[in-house]
Formats: sequence, C-alpha cells, structure tokens
Amino acid sequence: MLYRFKSKASGDVVMLQPNGKQLLEILGKDPAGPGIILPEQIPAAIKTLQDAVFEDEAELQREIQEALARGEDTPDPDRITLRVRVAPFIDLLQHSLREHTEIVWGV
Repeated sequence: MLYRFKSKASGDVVMLQPNGKQLLEILGKDPAGPGIILPEQIPAAIKTLQDAVFEDEAELQREIQEALARGEDTPDPDRITLRVRVAPFIDLLQHSLREHTEIVWGV
C-alpha cells in the first residue's frame, strides 16, 4: 500500500505504507482513511515533524553512546533516518503554506 499526498502547490509525495503511517501518526492524523491538512494547520505540522526528527536523532545518539559503552556494535550509520523520510513531505508542507492550499490523501 502507498500513501499519496496531494497539494495544488506542488507535485504529489508518495510514501510506502510504513513511512506514511508513521508520518500521519506523528501528526496525530488517522492513517486508516482519507485526510486533510488545512493551510492554517501547516505551521504546527511542520513544527511537529521537526520536533520528531530532533527526537529521533537524539535517540540514535543515545543508542550509539550506549552501544559504545557496552562495547557492542553501534546502530547502522547508513539507515534511512526520519529526517530523510519526512523531508519531501516537509517540502510539500512549505510549498502548500506559501500557496495557502491544503494537503489531502486517500481521496
């Protein structure tokens, strides 16, 4: 399954199901059905995603430090981070904010 996020301000952003579901859960949206982010909700959505990226990166650093302290292998440094996965969606949010248009999915 794919999530297709649409906005009149930009091209569609398509995500695989696990990534799209995680993104929607971070935003407090129901991943099971169609949805919308209104223009007035976009600044809060951007902030929420940026905060989640910060938390994800801090957690990775904690995991690395703990693994090093135990003398174990560190987490895969080449893993695809939340920052990378949500970057296209944040771009879509920013374009939509400039154009004052909503983002929809599942319609």
